[in-house]
Amino acid sequence: MATVLLTGTAQAGSHNAPKDIVDTAVEAGSFTTLVAAVQAAGLVDTLKGPGPFTVFAPTDEAFAALPAGTVEGLLADIPTLQAVLTYHVVPGKVMAADVVNLTTATTVQGTNVDIEVRYGNVYIDGAQVVMTDIETSNGVIHVIDAVILPN
Repeated sequence: MATVLLTGTAQAGSHNAPKDIVDTAVEAGSFTTLVAAVQAAGLVDTLKGPGPFTVFAPTDEAFAALPAGTVEGLLADIPTLQAVLTYHVVPGKVMAADVVNLTTATTVQGTNVDIEVRYGNVYIDGAQVVMTDIETSNGVIHVIDAVILPN
């Protein structure tokens, strides 16, 4: 995976060192809503922590597909926002080769997500995993095409 520097300046030695989950999401450029939500929920320090964590990361398009007002409502309700965001995180580093052998995983939020493999595609609570194994210094990111919500 190529690294894109958003700042326009390279830091010595940074091109080989993996970044943490938050910095990786920021650099990707397709998770601006997710990053803003993580900041609003006060979870930046947690996701920059030692982990390891597995993050099922919805893209900006996934957030845009939510009903009108949903994101704004979540940003105004921090406890619910925290619950939704931590529902996208599983403790430990679970690579794609391991995910396909699971049927559920317990999230940091405390409840389980359902994992299903259909026709070679992996789904987390119905959201399709569209990119896997983006390794970070404190875990791994798998990109999903929808925002998943705890019951």
